[in-house]
Amino acid sequence: MASLAEIRAKLKEQESRSTGTGGGDNAIYPFWNISEGTTATLRFLPDADTNNTFFWRERLMLKLPFSGIKGQTDSKPVQVQIPCMEMYGDSCAILNEVRGWFKSPDMEDMGRKYWKKRSYLFQGFVVEDPMNEETTPDNPIRRFIIGPQIFTLVKDALMDPDMEEMPTDYTAGLDFRLKKSSKGGYADYSTSSWARRTRPLGDAEMQAVNTHGLFNLNDFLPKKPTDVELKVMQEMFEASVNGEAYDEERFGNYFRPIGLAARTGDPKSAPAAEPVAPAAEPVAPPAPAVEKDDIPFEPDTPKATNAAAGGADANDILAMIRNRQKSED
Repeated sequence: MASLAEIRAKLKEQESRSTGTGGGDNAIYPFWNISEGTTATLRFLPDADTNNTFFWRERLMLKLPFSGIKGQTDSKPVQVQIPCMEMYGDSCAILNEVRGWFKSPDMEDMGRKYWKKRSYLFQGFVVEDPMNEETTPDNPIRRFIIGPQIFTLVKDALMDPDMEEMPTDYTAGLDFRLKKSSKGGYADYSTSSWARRTRPLGDAEMQAVNTHGLFNLNDFLPKKPTDVELKVMQEMFEASVNGEAYDEERFGNYFRPIGLAARTGDPKSAPAAEPVAPAAEPVAPPAPAVEKDDIPFEPDTPKATNAAAGGADANDILAMIRNRQKSED
């Protein structure tokens, strides 16, 4: 288990660089469904992977919107999540393409739409559940998909010199109080905070750790795509930008919209389904946005709309993509 000093050093290293899940076991706790004005108390636990400096894993996903499902006249728009290759420390061809769009004011909105979405995978206990879930897994150690807003609160507290012990420590750790409010009509968790007093794990909690063990969080990240899957991801990206419907015949054995049943066929040629993402919040989610520290760069020119051309359209963007591919070939 990494020390608090090691975590702080690693966080500082990441900050300096940035400047300039899967499973059907019901282990994911859907905190986003708690009622406004209530608080869920969580207790984070370490990662089973002792090589992981942190007690979380970062997830980077790309969301590809489609107008519907090909061949289904009554289908609604769907969205497919695919992994961003930067999550594995590799260059992401799709993200590199999107990054270039931010150079043009007319394409910036499209760039934000396809930019990577960041979240963090934690594990721990649900100490107080305001939802009073009717069914819970046998293993009380749950997984949490945490967004950037809550993660910032977690990270900032770790960097505070007044925090002397690891919050995941079994005897001197801290609970995390996740408070849900609203701001501008959307869910807001900015008033969440760590408990002021330490709390040792109870007998039942320690028994769960000893009986079930900790999760290796890396096991619940999307598997690194193969070369074939990378090609499919690129084709899906172009189809999405072009405003096409999701083609189950072409893509169904590789990546599927959440809720779409798996295709039958040769199981050897069908990779595992995409990671299961949390259900939508009961309130409408905000428009796709880019986190402030994720914006690749500010446009060189003031943002303006091209009234005559109506801004960049899908054909312009696809032409740019294909021209770049031809030059690389």
